[in-house]
Amino acid sequence: MSGPLDRDIVRATQAGLPLVLRPWAAVAAQVGASEEEVMRRVRAMLADGRIRRIGVVPNHYALGIRANGMSVWDVDDAAIAALGPQVGALDFVTHCYRRPRRPPEWRYNLFAMVHAHTRGEVEAKVARIAAVLGDACRAHEVLYSVRILKKTGLRLA
Repeated sequence: MSGPLDRDIVRATQAGLPLVLRPWAAVAAQVGASEEEVMRRVRAMLADGRIRRIGVVPNHYALGIRANGMSVWDVDDAAIAALGPQVGALDFVTHCYRRPRRPPEWRYNLFAMVHAHTRGEVEAKVARIAAVLGDACRAHEVLYSVRILKKTGLRLA
């Protein structure tokens, strides 16, 4: 069931949860509902897919993390289904996904985002990914961020 309360909850949280001890209570006060009702509605929206996830979106630069590298890999197609999840499970990989190749310009089919304080730290982490991929990897590159892009999802007006 969807209704005005669900929309109000989404609008109240889409820019982030309040930075208070009990953020859901603050949202509840803002939308005129109990904290329990807000939590029930959020759980229902998560369960039926209207909300995909609730997560943290850190500003890496504010945290002193200045080396952000998207590592791209040319992985044997027969091995990527098994190896991709292993790369994604590494504690320093924040995003990992398979993408189609676009030959001849783009040979890479596995992407893994790595953040660190320095490029040297990124390279060390990329070496760990290479060890996981082993002989199934034919080539890779690291594409470093040159600026911060605003990270936001869909916003309701």
